[in-house]
Amino acid sequence: MVERVYRVPDVSCAHCVNAITQALSRIPGVEAVQVDLDTKLVKVQAGESVSDADIRAGIEEAGYDIAA
Repeated sequence: MVERVYRVPDVSCAHCVNAITQALSRIPGVEAVQVDLDTKLVKVQAGESVSDADIRAGIEEAGYDIAA
């Protein structure tokens, strides 16, 4: 299991949390998603087979940009 953390500055409400959580939960191998509205961080626990690109694509498909 690998934990990855992404800064998503546009996250501001429960809808944002739900959209990102649902998008990432559809990726096979993603075990847990935690979105923190205060810090604007998205933490993802996933198996080794889930790539960073897969997670980034899921966040972007939900309509959110990832900070550099």
